Amino acid sequence: MPDSVTLKIENNIPVPMRDGVTLYADVYRPEGDGPYPTILQRTPYDKTTALTNTMLDPIRAAQAGFAVVIQDTRGRHASEGEFYAFRDDPNDGYDTVEWAASQSWSNGKVGMYGASYVGATQWLAATARPPHLVTIVPNVTASNYHDGWTYQGGAFELGFNMSWTLLQLTLANFKNVSGAQNVPQERRADLIKAVDGMTEGFNHLPESDYPHLDSGLAKYYYDWLAHPDYDDYWKSLCIEEKHPEIDVPAMHIGGWYDIFLGGTIRNYLGMSKSGATETARNGQKLIIGPWNHGARGSSMAGRHYFGVLSDPLAINLDGIHLRWFDHWLKDDKNGSTDEPPVRIFVMGDDVWRDEQEWPLSRAVETKYYLHSGGKANSKNGDGVLSTEQPVGEQSDVFLYNPADPVPTVGGALCCNPYFAANGAYDQNEVEERNDVLVYSTPPLERDLEVTGPVTVTLWASTSATDTDFTAKLVDVCEDGCARNLTDGIIRARYRESMSNPSLLKPGKAYCYEIDLWATSNVFKAGHRIRLEISSSNFPRFDRNTNTGNIIAGDTELKPALQTVFHDGEQASYVSLSVVPR
Repeated sequence: MPDSVTLKIENNIPVPMRDGVTLYADVYRPEGDGPYPTILQRTPYDKTTALTNTMLDPIRAAQAGFAVVIQDTRGRHASEGEFYAFRDDPNDGYDTVEWAASQSWSNGKVGMYGASYVGATQWLAATARPPHLVTIVPNVTASNYHDGWTYQGGAFELGFNMSWTLLQLTLANFKNVSGAQNVPQERRADLIKAVDGMTEGFNHLPESDYPHLDSGLAKYYYDWLAHPDYDDYWKSLCIEEKHPEIDVPAMHIGGWYDIFLGGTIRNYLGMSKSGATETARNGQKLIIGPWNHGARGSSMAGRHYFGVLSDPLAINLDGIHLRWFDHWLKDDKNGSTDEPPVRIFVMGDDVWRDEQEWPLSRAVETKYYLHSGGKANSKNGDGVLSTEQPVGEQSDVFLYNPADPVPTVGGALCCNPYFAANGAYDQNEVEERNDVLVYSTPPLERDLEVTGPVTVTLWASTSATDTDFTAKLVDVCEDGCARNLTDGIIRARYRESMSNPSLLKPGKAYCYEIDLWATSNVFKAGHRIRLEISSSNFPRFDRNTNTGNIIAGDTELKPALQTVFHDGEQASYVSLSVVPR
């Protein structure tokens, strides 16, 4: 396209759905008949907002020769119908893709893009296999709307679910929601109070009786709570189970501090292995930066600065999008698919690096074992982390009281910078608590790179019939600051299956696998590798009440005595992917 392009912008174009509901879209395209390749964003966040535009500047894309369609999803803002998270997006996505491809200004090739739920609208459309969908660019989004979106390791992602549903899904779209459900306008004032008083909401019990989203304002929220197991409610929406049916190349963009990092990686791996066609399998690309959820235009993750080059703008993320779309939608042989398929930001060194694979074959899985003399409680205890296997060591014990849970300090969170602040923060205050077991290596003699999956194998018992165990990987600098890298949780009743929970026998030792997803970090010489073990990370995850009740209806909070084993027969450890340097 020439440097100066006259654009045509059309607002609120009706797009009919198969059931008679009309959704509305804005179209940005070069003036003239075209035809132009189309890139589509289907968003619940208002097609006219700055948030929508920063996912990819539609003006820049239109000037580059694309027709850009930005649509409000069903029941959102300008569009008709009732919004229910995820449910209608496969069919609506299919119908919208085919509508776009049939327009006189379209060349019949459609790509999709966008972040978070706007990534979900891409994947859900792709599962319906619209014939004219050629490629997608899902950014910071999940592969499974049960494990890795609404729940993680069986625990309800309370901080994210409540803050997202209250503010972005309900208050921001109150006019539509209240009209569809005949909810009085006076409820808007109650919602504002609920958003501003979210700490009280996090503590509300029972969770299933939370009052501020009832009366039809967010029916899906209560359905999520009513379906803690991975059952048919979730399976019908699961992306990763449908990878063999999806036939589009995809560029996956994620962040080391993103709430959907695990799903971003699983989508890349699953499509690379099992995509429906060879073109789809070979057409997968993965980019991971040191980013929070929604961190476009920032070199900060929480309170940590990763340098100018870590900013998505510094690597021209819009340009990366457009080059990808040039290849797949314009048949431009620009070499984008000949480049290494994986690009990661290596924290610590704070550099970008291209790789041919994920995980890295040259990385060595290294077990760092938990050690202590039985007093690993807090950072002032005697917990040690080393590659030496334990022999006959005393176990560590702590009391988990759900009435006084370990507070969340950063990590993979969304969607409120005050009540659910995400990213990297100093963990020293958390590590002062006696219900946090802390295991650290001695100061490292040389730089040590960890790039790849992170898992914890934990032998533990509890006095309860159900409880949680949490784990957090931390980089401790020479002056004592402790930067969180990644964390995870396992709800004990889901230790064997997310679909078929089973309670515990109190006092019996069980082996738990805690998935901390992944990281890429160079622990610099003089730094220490640290692992925290506890039973709560609140409100990132809801509290396990320790009562053994399966539904989210508890009001009783029952303390539990937790024992962590690390001896010759029951060795607990964290598995790190150490890259030779």
